[in-house]
Amino acid sequence: MARWQPDAQSRLENAALELFAERGFEAVSAAEIAARAGLSKATFFRHFPDKPEVLFWGRDLLADTFRQAIADGAPDASPLELVRAAVLAVAPVFDADRHHHAATRQRLIASSPTLHERAVLKRAALAQAITDALQARGVTGGTAELAGLGGAAAFDAAYERWAASRTYRGFAAFARRELDRTVHAAASLS
Repeated sequence: MARWQPDAQSRLENAALELFAERGFEAVSAAEIAARAGLSKATFFRHFPDKPEVLFWGRDLLADTFRQAIADGAPDASPLELVRAAVLAVAPVFDADRHHHAATRQRLIASSPTLHERAVLKRAALAQAITDALQARGVTGGTAELAGLGGAAAFDAAYERWAASRTYRGFAAFARRELDRTVHAAASLS
């Protein structure tokens, strides 16, 4: 094996998704993923702390993007406008390359209690990132928490629909639709 090869993380992710699709998540080891990618097991662990993280590594990127979009929002923007801007700000992450494996990723998560639990934790972390960013802008606790949960729910629903689409379409359209549905559902509670 070469000491350094470009794009190791992407190669590991692609190898993992191929192996998981072939044999299931539980039946594949980190060493097998590394071997399929033509890399060492040590390289795998330099990029991912554990096997499930291959499917969830982007959580920090999403949370950072949410926080930055909220921080950069107009001074007079409402919490709803800030959440909308945050969810739409992540749209470029979900390009055609990412869409290629999205449906497989979703099937894997649905088939594994370990992965489902990790997805729930991811959603909670994203909701907390939105909540914290709103509170940093002076939005009160209850409003910020509700907006954070709603934003994370809208994002999650948009991702599920985007991943399930047979052909690639931009994530932003799915996000707008789910944000509108979330707002409508919240308004119907009164």
